[in-house]
Amino acid sequence: MRGRVALSVVVVGLWAGGAVAVAQTEEVPPPDTSTATPPKAATAPAPAASEPIDAGTYAVRLRDLEQRINELKEQIFRSKARLSLLAETVLEGVVGGGQAVIIHENRMSEGFKLVRVVYALDGAPIFNKADEEGSLGEQKEFEVYNGSIIPGEHTLTINLEYRGHGYGVFSYLKGYRFKLRSTYTFSVPEGRVATVVVVGYEKGGPTTPLEERPAVRYIERIERQARPDAEGEGDR
Repeated sequence: MRGRVALSVVVVGLWAGGAVAVAQTEEVPPPDTSTATPPKAATAPAPAASEPIDAGTYAVRLRDLEQRINELKEQIFRSKARLSLLAETVLEGVVGGGQAVIIHENRMSEGFKLVRVVYALDGAPIFNKADEEGSLGEQKEFEVYNGSIIPGEHTLTINLEYRGHGYGVFSYLKGYRFKLRSTYTFSVPEGRVATVVVVGYEKGGPTTPLEERPAVRYIERIERQARPDAEGEGDR
């Protein structure tokens, strides 16, 4: 009986060893790549041919873009100035405060076309506008600033640029550029409105050199401030 059991154990051991050997020597065949096709690379769609833009259309679009940019700059400058002046008013603790109104008046002759106007109040830009087409120069008067301001002295800085505008025997003026810079100090009483009118005019006569003709003068007046409950303009 013991002999039969031992023989069975030997047979089982030989069978297990053979199975392990077969498992170790059996190799998995590599995948067949002879018929495999590589994936196709994605191709971007061909861009649609854009229609050519002629020089006239391009110039119009460029001019419109420049005008929009100048308008945005002007709005940003106005907002920055108002915020700056409002912050100063709050920090100073001014209750009554004052008001400043700045107006530009153009009295230049037709030989000088206003193409750029830059205003700064106490160093903060409040107005910046450029127009080479001439609509800016056609305005005889426009408002530069109208808002609250702390009482006391303030400095106004003006930069004007004119383009020569001539015809006939004066056509040579088209090649000239005239730049004018000026500063003015004014005072704003508490509870009052200080109005400053900046007048651009042409000084001298026919014998005055062209570069010396552009000039500015200032007209200042102090008025009562409008009452908070009043509609429209206050008492003068």
